[in-house]
Amino acid sequence: MSSEILLQSIPIVYAGLKLTLVVTLASFLLGQILALPLGLGLTAKSPLLRWPVTIYTFLVRGSPLLVQLFILYYGLAQFDAVRASVIWPIIREPVNCAIIAIGLNSAAYVAVIVAGGLRRLPPGQAEASISLGLSSFSRMRDVLLPQVYRAILPSIGNELILVLKASSLASAVTVMEMSGAARAFTAKTYAPFEVFIVAGILYLAIGFLFGLAFRFLERRIPGAAAIGRSGRTVHPRSPTLGASS
Repeated sequence: MSSEILLQSIPIVYAGLKLTLVVTLASFLLGQILALPLGLGLTAKSPLLRWPVTIYTFLVRGSPLLVQLFILYYGLAQFDAVRASVIWPIIREPVNCAIIAIGLNSAAYVAVIVAGGLRRLPPGQAEASISLGLSSFSRMRDVLLPQVYRAILPSIGNELILVLKASSLASAVTVMEMSGAARAFTAKTYAPFEVFIVAGILYLAIGFLFGLAFRFLERRIPGAAAIGRSGRTVHPRSPTLGASS
């Protein structure tokens, strides 16, 4: 291992840190925004609402994120109708494509977590809300969803770390985040070991900080019991929580 190349790679990889954070946080936010309506759709009584969401989550969770990213960035560009549409200025940019692809992927997983949290609420919660005369919207906003999000908060923190790791795939569509910068520097130096050690340490440090932030939130918000990507209830301190994928 060359210490000189190791030192040279630090500012190169660090230059992609800002873009890594942008892709990670924007994708995570998009996923969280979409996950709630999708999760409600998974628990809807109407098949017209439930089945489209079920098919979407099945397709997204069952196919590799890299394939989804390639379809969005390279595949859609093959259609004239897409290039003539209002979405083309957005999806033609590789950073936007990476954010959308990772966000849509994350939304499918979190939707299943939200749906699992709703299914695990005691039926008496909804019955008591109805007896109090609360509307469906008030019942969901004021009674059910606060309990669900308290329960799934550890899993949401876990999802943020998974999105961080997924952001490294953005380099496949020419986004020069940390992994992209590391790959470009490796192509010049033919020294992947030193370069990716630096990238790995930075990813580990960011994930550690994200984990600390969510542990702080867990301590401030009582009643957290993680529900993993599979939809199963998992204790926040269980080793399986960090291994869920």
